[in-house]
Amino acid sequence: MIHFLPTDMLFLATVAALVFFGFRSLGDPAQQRAWNRLFQSRVAMVSAVFLVFFTVIGVVDSIRPGPEASSLSLLDQILTPLRTSTERTYSAPLATHSSAHELILLADGREVFERPRLTFGGRHLGADDSARLGDLLRRGILGSLGGFCIALMGIGVMVFLSGHLRGQGIWSETRRLFLGGEGWPLRPVAMTLILLLVAWGAVFSLATGYHVLGTDKVGNDVLYQGLKSIRTGLLIGTLTTLATLPISLTLGVLAGYLGGWVDDAIQFLYTALNAIPGVLLIAASMLVMQAYMASHEAAFQSLSARADFRLLALCLILGITSWTGLCRLLRAETLKIREMEFVQAAKVMGVSEFRILLRHIVPNLSHLVLISVAMDFSSLVLAEAVLSYVNIGVDPSTESWGNMINTARLELAREPTVWWSLATAFMFMFTLVLAANLFADALRDAFDPRGSLK
Repeated sequence: MIHFLPTDMLFLATVAALVFFGFRSLGDPAQQRAWNRLFQSRVAMVSAVFLVFFTVIGVVDSIRPGPEASSLSLLDQILTPLRTSTERTYSAPLATHSSAHELILLADGREVFERPRLTFGGRHLGADDSARLGDLLRRGILGSLGGFCIALMGIGVMVFLSGHLRGQGIWSETRRLFLGGEGWPLRPVAMTLILLLVAWGAVFSLATGYHVLGTDKVGNDVLYQGLKSIRTGLLIGTLTTLATLPISLTLGVLAGYLGGWVDDAIQFLYTALNAIPGVLLIAASMLVMQAYMASHEAAFQSLSARADFRLLALCLILGITSWTGLCRLLRAETLKIREMEFVQAAKVMGVSEFRILLRHIVPNLSHLVLISVAMDFSSLVLAEAVLSYVNIGVDPSTESWGNMINTARLELAREPTVWWSLATAFMFMFTLVLAANLFADALRDAFDPRGSLK
């Protein structure tokens, strides 16, 4: 039996809604042309490979096969070797000994002050570390070959689907993939997929015998923490959007279309909200939420339920405090659309105001909504890191890049410096944000009518 936390259900529903919207928009000729422009962008398709990779990990981490919603996710079960292979304290990436010196009692009764051997990292080597380099090369090569085989299977599926959509055979589509040509840039996508899976194949092969990215203060695997933090970053970006869109779209359209005192009231509302520093407003809202949780402890039966509620509350608070920019943009666009001939003709023909908003105004704002959501996603992912750094973000028990960075600030002052937690959080966050930004830029160029006329 599968159970879901509230954030799991909302995240999976959002992913399903995005897939449904994408397939449905392909039936509209205008939207289909925009999607074709997007699919022909090499930068967009390469970025999409990374975004799909992160999304798959987030979806797998949101499925919890077990008797309770607080049970381990499917990703936890897949990564059981990483989750359970804990050490005493810090250890460097691919190390066989701890980073901290300890007083060790030898068999002959002597006491020595040295770095003890790890419990799990490199234990298959025994006491002899001379074979470590050869073992690393062997595991890396075998893992890379496995990733390459999986990539070839993925490319085969991609070639089959592309050939089916274009009415071409598999052989002709394969030649176009490797020789280049007009249409979708399948060759860069194939190369990116190969490099990505080869790299991760090597990583997971090494992870069966070593801590690839080291361990933290309490000996937990840092690679496991980085992978688990992907779901948190995606949730912050997607669920905050769910809270922002209804407010921005409703108020922006009403302000631009109705005008008068309605426009004045809505403008005053978002102007007053912008006058309050965002961090202070979020901090005050989080303190109110924490006070509510403290007074209703019986409603949270487990630590996972408590952490999930705090994550959901953070998404709602970020959404409620960040809707003003999109609202202002939609208001300005609605002011322009309401004066166009097709809207005026609909009014003359006696079409109701609600129908005009639903059939003529909102559909012509869809490209702005799509572009704004894509471009705001990366800023929301970064916002979580900043808020967790000042201790008003997600629960400390929740795996997130912000919590990893918050912990790493003290580790940088150690001797020797513990840099791998910070580097891991930066690497994962940088990859996701960069891919999202590049994809958002390509999405803007494809769907913005003014940009498509250049």
